[in-house]
Amino acid sequence: MGGAEGTPAGPGLPDGPVRPDGPVRYDGPVRPDGPEADAGVVEPSAAEGLLDVLGVAAVVLDADGRIVLWSPQAEALLGYTAEEALGRYAARLMVAEEHFERVLHLFERVMSSGDAWSGEFPVRCKDGTSRVLEFRNMRLLDDRGDYYALGLATDRATLRRVERDLALSVRLVDQSPIGLAVVGADMRYVGVNAALERIDGLTADQHKGRRIAEVLPFVNAGAVEEAMRTVLATGVPLLDRQMVGRTPADPDQDHAWSVSLYRLEDVGGRILGLAISVIDVTDRHRAATEAERARDRLTLVADASVRIGTTLDLEQTARELADVAVPELADVAAVDLLDTVLEGRPGRVPADGPAVIRALAVAAAYPTVAVRAADVPGEPAHYSADRLVTRCVRTARPVMVAEVDDDALSCIARDREAAELLAEAGVHSYLAVPLIARGEVLGALDLKRARNPYPFTEDDAVLASELAARAAVCIDNARLFRRQRETALTLQRSLLPKTPRHLVGLDVASRYQPAGSGSEVGGDWFDIIPMDDGRTALVVGDVMGSGINSATTMGRLRTATQTLARLALDPAEVVRHLDEITAGLEPSLATCVYAVYDPHRAQCCFCTAGHPPPVLVRAGAGPRLLDLPTGAPLGVGGVPFHDVTTELAPGDRLVLYTDGLVETRDQDIDTRLNQLLDLLRTPDASLEETCDRLLRELRHGGNHDDVALLMARVRD
Repeated sequence: MGGAEGTPAGPGLPDGPVRPDGPVRYDGPVRPDGPEADAGVVEPSAAEGLLDVLGVAAVVLDADGRIVLWSPQAEALLGYTAEEALGRYAARLMVAEEHFERVLHLFERVMSSGDAWSGEFPVRCKDGTSRVLEFRNMRLLDDRGDYYALGLATDRATLRRVERDLALSVRLVDQSPIGLAVVGADMRYVGVNAALERIDGLTADQHKGRRIAEVLPFVNAGAVEEAMRTVLATGVPLLDRQMVGRTPADPDQDHAWSVSLYRLEDVGGRILGLAISVIDVTDRHRAATEAERARDRLTLVADASVRIGTTLDLEQTARELADVAVPELADVAAVDLLDTVLEGRPGRVPADGPAVIRALAVAAAYPTVAVRAADVPGEPAHYSADRLVTRCVRTARPVMVAEVDDDALSCIARDREAAELLAEAGVHSYLAVPLIARGEVLGALDLKRARNPYPFTEDDAVLASELAARAAVCIDNARLFRRQRETALTLQRSLLPKTPRHLVGLDVASRYQPAGSGSEVGGDWFDIIPMDDGRTALVVGDVMGSGINSATTMGRLRTATQTLARLALDPAEVVRHLDEITAGLEPSLATCVYAVYDPHRAQCCFCTAGHPPPVLVRAGAGPRLLDLPTGAPLGVGGVPFHDVTTELAPGDRLVLYTDGLVETRDQDIDTRLNQLLDLLRTPDASLEETCDRLLRELRHGGNHDDVALLMARVRD
């Protein structure tokens, strides 16, 4: 702003204004012609900074107040073109009449004193409206000693909005609990706020000019910088990326942060760098980690409920427990039982005495020499009172060594050699939990970590105890079943006959094979009964069910059969009496085939009660199943039985068997019977060899039923 037409220059001012020969305009950037042309001078571009946002207008007046320079921003702000403004008295052009005297006073003060003036002033626009502008006025001196007035102006409302935004930004950045940083396009820190200083444990000066890897060496800086390059290149912000690591603020503890990246651009779209926000989410991360661990623990427990106890085989159940424990809980797991428990005695360990432990299973997550340090499954191991596993079974409480040292290894391993193997394997943490079922300590679950870097914790002890508690019941069931099975098997074998030394006209061979180790002993039996008149009774039977009761019923039926056979009754009559006897027993159902060979008549008379048909192998001919009336099982009652007589010649063979020889879960009975006949087409040198071959070819380790097999050959 300046003087009016006809107004003399103020005191101390030059006598006349310096007037250019024509309008002075700015048509673009000045391009240097000298050395600066190659010195990296950056040419300005349109609308790049804060001044462009403010639309700062520049007006230059001579000492008389005439407009000698007029910027394009002035034209945009007030509406007057340069042609309309240059040479005019500024006060007459832009100031309303009521403000005329004031503006002349301000102009004279600036030009006479040289002091700058700033403030708000209403200005008249070309369209007749009034606009309040924020001014900065100052006096200029050229190289000829002439004075000019420079006025810089911007719209007051725009300026106030920018000031508010800036003040808000500064307050937010300075006082925000969120860590904030600005990095340049070279990904070096430009500035950080107080919150980030606290998070990183470094001052703002220690950040400036450095990259993330230099400031935070304990985080995955490579991944962060790769993400920063992506955001710089694409402009797409990266939000809530979780990062875990350590900072100088807390170098001994992992922390978690939620990091977001935003590209910064000026109003012209030029990339300035990145804004980074960092929120400490360590508590949330730890809670999520704990929740994930809890889910994993529940999954492991649920998995154990399905995988442990699939059979009543003791060793298999122990292997299932060891397999569940690795690698989720430990790198090496062993299941140990007290030797007294396996023998059926209480599992008590004296307060100051040793423990005799028998390993049932050992499992490792990967090949390791630590397995060699474990006890050999099935072999007893003597552990002194100071051994940790001894303490575990004695106190019935978990024993944990989070950080294993040499002294601890000597208390873990059975001897020095085993301790050296554990040290070589890198075992650094140990946990043993008792196996307790029905209030009795059975043994311990022994766990070691080597490749897993984390030590055992109390949470691990709780989880291991939960697994052990669930598995201990299954192990105890398998142990009790084994003892019951061994008792039944002992009873069963004690009731089976020995082959009589002298039989008239017959050679015999027999076999009894119990079910697989995971199944109960059944009630299968056979008998060879010499009769007073030279005849021989051949019996094969199968009591329904399994266990002690079946074995007992089998013994009763065998005794009854021997008694009835000595009465010289016909086979059908013997089977009828056995049917009546079976009805009063428990179990009350059985099958059998009863045959009587008469060497004087060269005949054999058969009667069956719901039993698989015998096989007759004629000398010089192929084997065939005898076509006999099947009859109902013993114990049904009210069903007639019939016998059938067959001629036998020298060299003929009979094969009597229970259904365990031919019945399986994956093949039909006809297929299995044909396999039996095929095996009998090629005779062996002896009946004993034939019995062994039949069992070898037709039986498998997982069979769930007993087998009684009886073969007889008519002597030549």
